[in-house]
Amino acid sequence: MKNMFAVRSGCLFILVLLSISAAAQKISARKIRKLVEKSEILKDHFTGFALYDQDKNKMIYELNADKHFIPASNTKLFTFYTALNMIGDSIPGLRYVHKGDSLIFWGTGDPSLLHTYLKSTRVYEFLKNSPEKLFYAPGNYSGDIFGRGWPLDNYNDYYQAEITALPLEDNVAIVFADKNRELQIRPSYLKRFLRQDAAFRPGSFTVVRKVFGNEFIYPAMPVPAGFKQEIPWKTSTALTLALLQDTLKKSIGIVDTPMPSAASVIYSMPSDSVYRRMLLVSDNFIAEQLLLTCSSLLGSTLSTDSVIAYSRKNFLNDLPDTLQWVDGSGLSRHNLFTPRSVVFLLNKIRDKVGNEERLHSLLPAGGVTGTLRLAYKTDNGLPFVWAKTGSLSNNHNQSGYLVTRKGRKLSFSFMNNNFVRPTSEIRAEMVRVITEIHNRF
Repeated sequence: MKNMFAVRSGCLFILVLLSISAAAQKISARKIRKLVEKSEILKDHFTGFALYDQDKNKMIYELNADKHFIPASNTKLFTFYTALNMIGDSIPGLRYVHKGDSLIFWGTGDPSLLHTYLKSTRVYEFLKNSPEKLFYAPGNYSGDIFGRGWPLDNYNDYYQAEITALPLEDNVAIVFADKNRELQIRPSYLKRFLRQDAAFRPGSFTVVRKVFGNEFIYPAMPVPAGFKQEIPWKTSTALTLALLQDTLKKSIGIVDTPMPSAASVIYSMPSDSVYRRMLLVSDNFIAEQLLLTCSSLLGSTLSTDSVIAYSRKNFLNDLPDTLQWVDGSGLSRHNLFTPRSVVFLLNKIRDKVGNEERLHSLLPAGGVTGTLRLAYKTDNGLPFVWAKTGSLSNNHNQSGYLVTRKGRKLSFSFMNNNFVRPTSEIRAEMVRVITEIHNRF
């Protein structure tokens, strides 16, 4: 009897210890609330937070998770998910038809053609090597050169890469000093628009473009060694045609003809390469153009509004809260999402990608890559957070995936709007909270 009592007592003691241990390890709403709601930094502005347990398929903690926030570049997650559902493993680069001795082509919005970093050349080679006469059919993009609600309040705001059906080289000119410290511009075709202006007297050497044209002016002062500046050019059909002809060294005509539904497609490059560039460095140009590329799969007209409506109806109709979504990049303050909707979107992205290694490779990794490279420290050399940041003045957000030291897999959306303290303080506080969750659970 004594032995049996001792065994029972020992088992009970072990069960109590296991119970205490499990309770200590449990991620409870109360523990997360202490981390978030007692923060002095997070108290002085509008903060939203949603934390979701992927393994148990349930929400752990919510703070203002049903309230709408300006998401900034977290909007790119919606663009990403739309593209995952509409675009296959390669980006549609051009639509075209053969007609007699001619090849007629239409843009798809593909951002990769001769892109500075993506370096896609397949469409270029296709046009370069075509034995037929080339004709470009413009006019299939129905929108504006800038997204709805973009902050065009001052001169510098007009320096955004413009949205077009057939972008080339990022729609951005690169002005740089050569080894002789002489000013050059790429594409070289634009050199005819580069001139010195003695009346232009900035405090330091810089190049500016006239807002409504392509006149690039620089001051009468020495060009600094290593000088480099990127300036979006003013797009037009005439300039697109001129740049393309100058690059291909071939004549290209213009035709005004609608694209037939049976037009062929040439694909430019692997989709993941484009997604990765968009997400890692938060590339606004790629995000806007990707939405157009998605819309090219709906019909003959490229339209940001139509593809957003299509995505909301077909891919996002099960999110818990209403979306206000107007652009691909998040530059617009008209975008409004709730933290819990973003978390549900993250779960949908995870399920759609279907491969954790692939998913993590596409997103900034804390302490390792992209916009989170300097924000977080790794844990023994390994990242534990993969997320998309989003910043506008007085707004800073972060949404993504977190793995704790005990191997729990979480999704989170952390949104901060309307603060007046430095963004660096908000960023550091978010990192503190996310790191604490990783360390403790």
